[in-house]
Amino acid sequence: MEPLSQRGLPRLSWIDTLYSNFNYGTEDYDAEGNEEPKVPSGGSETMPYIDESPTMSPQLSARGQEGGGDGNNSLSPTAPDEPDGERDPGKSLEMRKLVLSDFLASEEIYINQLEALLLPMKPLKATATTSQPVLTTQQIETIFYKIQDLFEIHKEFYDSLYPKVQNWDSSVILGHLFQKLASQLGVYKAFVDNYKTALETAEKCSQSNNQFQKISEELKVKGPKDSKESHTSVTMEALLYKPIDRVTRSTLVLHDLLKHTPSDHPDYPLLQDALRISQNFLSSINEDIDPRRTAVTTPKGETRQLVKDGFLVEMAEGTRKLRHVFLFTDMLLCAKLKKTAVGKHQQYDCKWYVPLAELVFPSLEELDPCPHVHAMPDHDLEDMKMKISTMKNEVQKEKANKGQSRAMERLKKKMFDNEFWLLLNSPSIPFRIHHRNGKSYLFLLSSDYERAEWREAIQKLQKKDLQTFVLSSVELQVLTGSCFKLRTVHNLPVTSNKDDDEPPGMYGFLHVIVHSAKGFKQSANLYCTLEVDSFGYFVSKAKTRVFRDTTEPQWNEEFEIELEGSQCLRILCYEKCYDKTKLNKDDNEIVDRIVGKGQVQLDPQTVQTKNWHMDVIEMNGIKVEFSMKFTSRDMSLKRTPSKKQTGVFGVKISVVTKRERSKVPYIVRQCVEEVEKRGIDEVGIYRISGVATDIQALKAAFDSNNKDILVMLSDMDINAIAGTLKLYFRELPEPLLTDRLYPAFMQGIALSDPSAKENCMMHLLRSLPDPNLITFLFLLEHLKRVAEKEPVNKMSLHNLATVFGPTLLRPSEVESKGNLSLASDIWSHDVMAQVQVLLYYLQHSPITFAELKRNTLYFSTDV
Repeated sequence: MEPLSQRGLPRLSWIDTLYSNFNYGTEDYDAEGNEEPKVPSGGSETMPYIDESPTMSPQLSARGQEGGGDGNNSLSPTAPDEPDGERDPGKSLEMRKLVLSDFLASEEIYINQLEALLLPMKPLKATATTSQPVLTTQQIETIFYKIQDLFEIHKEFYDSLYPKVQNWDSSVILGHLFQKLASQLGVYKAFVDNYKTALETAEKCSQSNNQFQKISEELKVKGPKDSKESHTSVTMEALLYKPIDRVTRSTLVLHDLLKHTPSDHPDYPLLQDALRISQNFLSSINEDIDPRRTAVTTPKGETRQLVKDGFLVEMAEGTRKLRHVFLFTDMLLCAKLKKTAVGKHQQYDCKWYVPLAELVFPSLEELDPCPHVHAMPDHDLEDMKMKISTMKNEVQKEKANKGQSRAMERLKKKMFDNEFWLLLNSPSIPFRIHHRNGKSYLFLLSSDYERAEWREAIQKLQKKDLQTFVLSSVELQVLTGSCFKLRTVHNLPVTSNKDDDEPPGMYGFLHVIVHSAKGFKQSANLYCTLEVDSFGYFVSKAKTRVFRDTTEPQWNEEFEIELEGSQCLRILCYEKCYDKTKLNKDDNEIVDRIVGKGQVQLDPQTVQTKNWHMDVIEMNGIKVEFSMKFTSRDMSLKRTPSKKQTGVFGVKISVVTKRERSKVPYIVRQCVEEVEKRGIDEVGIYRISGVATDIQALKAAFDSNNKDILVMLSDMDINAIAGTLKLYFRELPEPLLTDRLYPAFMQGIALSDPSAKENCMMHLLRSLPDPNLITFLFLLEHLKRVAEKEPVNKMSLHNLATVFGPTLLRPSEVESKGNLSLASDIWSHDVMAQVQVLLYYLQHSPITFAELKRNTLYFSTDV
């Protein structure tokens, strides 16, 4: 049996290259975002797709040959080779049958291979309980893990597909079969996670048991029905490789099917969905399944394997630089793409490297203060997001109008520049690398999850017996030269690098309940944080309370998280540290230890329902149970008046103030008072989600005029109180700045002349009903006081406007229906304008009710 170190896991990560269909990749930019000269397609060193598997699709494996090498025919998940109008329906039908027939034949072989694995499993299980077992029950379960499930899944799929292909005509519909098959990829994920362990266990058992060695070296696989050979002999190791090989095959077949399926065919959206799920799956397991391709041989004949690579922002000489970082089995290498002349091969330039034997992560006590990092103001980052969103809408309009390709290319180019700037300037979490000789390197990351991934990957490799070394200039040149081919991360996570038909992500509100966690070996103080991706990087959105001194925390906390094109939810589980001596000098925060982390793809088909979808994330032996459901932006716009007019939520503000005989509703005054008393220094106040169950408890108390409301407020988490205030404004039957005046606010904020804008914006305030105006001015002054503490709470005027603008000023349902054609983008033009309206008033000198009313007559007179 071949040693595991030589064979490793099969390669799938060429799928990234296979399905990339981008115009502006990192190859065209240097590390500071300056445009590089274009390399003609003929001189590009992009690796062709090499077909090493006998079951690979012949149509796809020929990439780069016979006209495919010009670089312009990159395979897109959904784009056919010909426009719909030019495609021959008869030819497409015939091609679909050809693809399916070929796939069915390989599916039969695959089922026979799985069956061959199952044959020895049954007698092995029978002997496991005897006095002379060949293998233990645990060893059998490890080696044959999930094989029975895979066999049943594919047998059912084959039995359903076979009659449809045999009775082939234009009316045959089979997309649902592939969609169901894709939905069961979780079984493959479990198999892949166990694959290395299964091989290692099989290898150890073969070495220690001659009987098992004979079984594993010659398994009999049935031949296809029409084959002359009745059986072939295959090793167990080769058969255990087949399921991973199969996942790639199925994804390629889906691509071929889509290419020959008309876009108006009922199968098209089903196949599209199945392909998306498959691609997401392959992407999620890519790092674990590609060691053969990512290995290089040193001049001494040793194998150096690429374990992980990715784009990171390095602080070099006080400036942010985009780097491509490569983690090999014995070293960390930091590189950037060289500027290349036309026709030259693209190469990386090594900036520095550190042997892992010399790399250290110093303790907090040894850590020197971090050099000053210029943080980009939040409002600049938010402004850039808005620009990017506007350009996305323009690109969509160009596509809808079938605009000229040059105009589209210019738009995409500009959008890439802006997205690149955002990725370069948004990260702020320090990640420090030290060489034993005293040299230090600083990266800035956007996510604690990402920092933990890099740290864990490095520390795992350092457990091996590593030797230090020094590379000669020639050795370094050879290694750096191989990085372009070895890399597994090809493109920056920007819109410009996505396929046209790739899902844009989810926009709206994700409701998450973090229920509980199990698997902790000793009691600890535990909490979770939630991160979602937005504009190519991850942002922390919510945090549970700390559950003290337990091995089974029961949080049962619900959060509402705003999604901005998000595709992934991450959950990180921390052990809380109360030792104030463990202070991180980089960000002046106590360092809590990550005890587990995991992520889940946000599949609209799964979470976009009225019902909760329960799931479990496994992380380092810990299982975190959570539930999700999603509310789209158009659904969140709906305001339902309360049937119970004795409460405050969902009741007109004029009714509440009249009943209370107050100028500002009691709920607004009390929440503001509590936030200013103990929450004004809270990091992310109004941005971090409060626990939904706490918010609902406060809502019920205010609605019922509970006499204990002040006690509840003093005991409640401050983020829940902030969330209650936001919820009150969101559930008003009409937004605070009114439906009637909404179009005028949109027009006023768009005025260019400062004097005309001032007159218009002040006049609109005067036009508000008195209870609305007084409450708005009261809130305005409160938000200004919160922003004064920005150095501590990280909430600028712009951040606060982003949070409150779309809540206080929203289009009526009637108006919004006309604006949801490009719906999915929450950073639409309207939302940007809503933020700008509130920001205008927040940046304005103090506005008083009395002064506004004094000038009412003057400004309302026609001139």
